[in-house]
Amino acid sequence: MIFRELALAVWISLKTSGLAALAASALAVPAALFLAGREFRGKKLILVVNQTWMAAPTVVIGLMFYSLLSRSGPLGRFGLLYTQAAMTAGQVFLILPLVVGFSYTALRQVDRRARRTALTLGATPRQAGWVVLREARFPLLVAVLAGFARAVSEVGIAMMLGGNIRYVTRNITTSIALETAKGDFSNGVALGALLLVITLGINVLVQTGFRGRDRE
Repeated sequence: MIFRELALAVWISLKTSGLAALAASALAVPAALFLAGREFRGKKLILVVNQTWMAAPTVVIGLMFYSLLSRSGPLGRFGLLYTQAAMTAGQVFLILPLVVGFSYTALRQVDRRARRTALTLGATPRQAGWVVLREARFPLLVAVLAGFARAVSEVGIAMMLGGNIRYVTRNITTSIALETAKGDFSNGVALGALLLVITLGINVLVQTGFRGRDRE
């Protein structure tokens, strides 16, 4: 692969998966905070559905969004199929339950006295929620990072909704699939190694930085 094509594939992967992680986190963290702080009828069912959703195959999600975004689908008139926006939307749906599950576990581990103490000192429910989120900031970041890693490494949604269009929607994983199909295993292995380096580097930087802050 030429350098420009490789650089664009990396950029598209980081852009679409990064936006997906941010969007999913904006929805998942408040939902997890609500679930962790309240007991109500149907909560166990919601958690079971979320756990089941976490195991959904990427090709099934890709097929679902394809049927929605294709010309014959209800959203076909918007022309989103085979775009980066479609890839991001599919990845949001893919990683949303993962971020909810990890965030819920992280928030449940926060001492419940933190919220009660904040409310006793005059904080509003929203301010008390921020206290809980701050106490769980590192595990929550790990949840977001896990969602990003899941999004950046999937291929089914990116292939079905992006179409693997050169310079437009071709990312690292679809490039690996293409190079392998062409029989160019050396390029496929090199791209796979690059993907591992990216995810490993982000993990190391985040964990090092936040552990250093916690020690201060």
